[in-house]
Amino acid sequence: MESLQHLLLLTSLLLVAGGGIGFIPQVVGADQEEVSIVHYQPEQVHLAFGDSLRDITVTWSTRSSPNASLVNYARNYAKDKLIVMKGTWQRFVDGGHKARQQYVHNVILRDLEPDTRYEYSCGSELGWSPVFSFKTPPAGENWSPSLAIFGDMGNENAQSLGRLQQDTERGMYDAIIHVGDFAYDMDTDNAAVGDAFMRQIETVSAYVPYMVCPGNHEEKYNFSNYRARFNMPGETDSLWYSFDLGPVHFVSFSTEVYYFLNYGVKLLTKQFDWLERDLAQANLPENRAKRPWIITYGHRPMYCSDEKEYDCDGKLETYIRQGLPLIKWFGLEDLFYKHGVDVEIFAHEHFYTRLWPIYDFKVHNGSVQQPYRNPKAPIHIITGSAGCKEEREPFSNDLPAWNAFHSNDYGYTRLKAHNGTHLHFEQVSDDKDGDIVDSFWVIKDKHGSYGL
Repeated sequence: MESLQHLLLLTSLLLVAGGGIGFIPQVVGADQEEVSIVHYQPEQVHLAFGDSLRDITVTWSTRSSPNASLVNYARNYAKDKLIVMKGTWQRFVDGGHKARQQYVHNVILRDLEPDTRYEYSCGSELGWSPVFSFKTPPAGENWSPSLAIFGDMGNENAQSLGRLQQDTERGMYDAIIHVGDFAYDMDTDNAAVGDAFMRQIETVSAYVPYMVCPGNHEEKYNFSNYRARFNMPGETDSLWYSFDLGPVHFVSFSTEVYYFLNYGVKLLTKQFDWLERDLAQANLPENRAKRPWIITYGHRPMYCSDEKEYDCDGKLETYIRQGLPLIKWFGLEDLFYKHGVDVEIFAHEHFYTRLWPIYDFKVHNGSVQQPYRNPKAPIHIITGSAGCKEEREPFSNDLPAWNAFHSNDYGYTRLKAHNGTHLHFEQVSDDKDGDIVDSFWVIKDKHGSYGL
C-alpha cells in the first residue's frame, strides 16, 4: 500500500496547486489499484453574440464536470476588480461506440458596454483558461462592421486558418461566419476530431464571435456534435437564427433540413415558418430604414458552377431553391426574392464563385456598366475554399452565363458594410500569400422586395 500512499500525496499536491487534471485512485482489491484521470481544464473556448449585441456567450468544454461554469472578466484583467458571471453546463455523449463524454459550458455576459474591450478567463476553481479578450460592437446601426466569411475548413488541411489567426490578432474583424462543414467530421474517431478542430480554432474563436450554420458533414447522430458545441442566439439549437450588426440584418439557416428528412419534416416546416416571420419583421419600414441590408447564409448553394452535386448540375432543381422534389414546397428563392434579400452566401463547393444578380436562372444586373448597382435580384456568393482534406473541386468546362468570377484558390471572403448603401467584398487567396483575387462593391439606393 506504500505506492497508494505516494499516489494520494501526489494527488493532493496537484489539486492544491490548482491544476486542471486530477488523479483519483480507486482501490479495486488488496493487491490491485485502478487510476482514472479527470480533466477540469477548459478547452475549445469560443464566443458568439447573444440575443443582444450587448450580450456575449462564452462556450467551452471540459472532459469531466467541475460542477461549475464561471467567467471572470474586466476591462483590465490584471488591475480591475473582476466580475464573476455564472452559467450552465450540459453533459454531451458522442454517439460513437466509445460514447466519449464531455461537459459543454455556457456563460452569457450581459449588458456589456458598447465599443469596449474586455478581458476574460473561463472555468472553475478546479481549472481556468488563459486570459482572452474581445471587443463589443458599437451601439446602433451607424457604423461599419467587418467580417471574415468562409465554409469547409476542416481539421486536416485547414490552410486558411493561419492567415485568419493573423487577421484576428490585428483586430480586423467584428465577427467570423463559418458557413458549415467544420472538422470533417466532428464525430470522427468518437468525436476526437471535433475536439481537435475546436481547439485549433480557439486562437480565432476565443477573441471574436464565431457565428455558424450546419453543413452536411455535421449530420451524424442528428447533428448532435454541432448542436452541443455551438450556442447561437435563439432557442433552435443553433440551426437557424438572426442577428443585427451595424446596418446589416444577418439570417442563418440550415440547408440540411431539406436533405436529411430521415430526422423528420418538422424541422423543415418550422424553419420555413420562422424565415417568413423573420424576413417580414426585417422588412417593416422602420426596421429596413435602420438596417437596410439583409444577408443570408446557409451551407449548400442554390446555383453551382460544377457538375459534381447530384442536385446542382443544372439539370435538376436544387431543393432549397425550388422546394422539395415534385411537390415544390418550401423553396427559398421566391421567399428571399419577395423579401428583398440583398446577398446570399453559401459554401459546400470547394471553391469561390461570385454570381451576377440572379433569379430563376436569369441574370438581373443593375446595368451593363454597373451590374451590382441597384441589382434587380439577390447576389449569390459561394465561399467554400478555406481548406479541408477533400481538397479543391474543378469547375465545369462550360461555365454558366451567371458565373461572374471564380477561383479555386484556398482562401476566404471579407465583407465590410460601409453604410446603408455600400457593401464591399474581397476574396483573399491564401495560395497567393494573401493577395486579393476578387473585389467588388454592391451599391443600393433603395432596399426592398424585387417583386413577384
